[in-house]
Amino acid sequence: MQNEALLRMGSFIAILMVMMVWEACLPNRVSPVAKTKRWLSNFFLVFCGALVARLIVPTGLAVVALYADRHQIGLLNLVTLPQWLIVLIAMVLLDCLIYWQHRVFHRVPILWRLHRVHHADPHLDASSGLRFHPLEIALSLLIKALAIVVLGVPAEAILLFEILLNASSIFNHSNVKLPDWLEWPLRKLIVTQAMHRIHHSQVVTETDSNFGFSLSVWDKLFGTYTHQAAAGDDDLILGLKEYNSEKTNTGILTVLLMPFRHTPKN
Repeated sequence: MQNEALLRMGSFIAILMVMMVWEACLPNRVSPVAKTKRWLSNFFLVFCGALVARLIVPTGLAVVALYADRHQIGLLNLVTLPQWLIVLIAMVLLDCLIYWQHRVFHRVPILWRLHRVHHADPHLDASSGLRFHPLEIALSLLIKALAIVVLGVPAEAILLFEILLNASSIFNHSNVKLPDWLEWPLRKLIVTQAMHRIHHSQVVTETDSNFGFSLSVWDKLFGTYTHQAAAGDDDLILGLKEYNSEKTNTGILTVLLMPFRHTPKN
């Protein structure tokens, strides 16, 4: 796993560049906020999140997985299955975990204060998939580390899953629109842009649906799937009503301090 950091960084940059070029050539929507202001806020959070991750798990989650494997800790270390199947099962279980983590961050008020930094973005593009408060990143890392130990996730699985999770988040937040002939069949397997835009609707019942990041099956299985927004995809209003001005949803200090400030009145 010596090249883990290079693999993750290389795949991250590649998918980000692909989606940003796609957005530039075929944008789906026009941002209500200046691109430079949004990008400054969003990419600053990426930097802070990466710094926090390095401080919490300096050597990466793969090392936690190697520790669990070396000491034969976790459920998957108790079964005899082909390695490829264990890796696949682990990745599916981790994706399910992220789905439930996402739901919990919407339900628990103190966690929602952190997660609303992501939802306060009034526009969606590739940078939105990276807009998470550093404290949310820290909690997510600790949850994944615990899951790795409990499940006995192989190092290969966590590496592939982290690459897939980042790629999925960038992909499904991107400001593009798939043609219907591709959108609807693809949505049966993975979370598409149109499906995830519903989750960023200002309508609360729509915000509290479509929690999946990679696989679309979890929302359908656990009853949180919304097929289409009431206003339709083209007229869907994104963001949070409480943060409907540029002053309240962009700016480095604004996004960093958002969880600790009173919610603005509509």
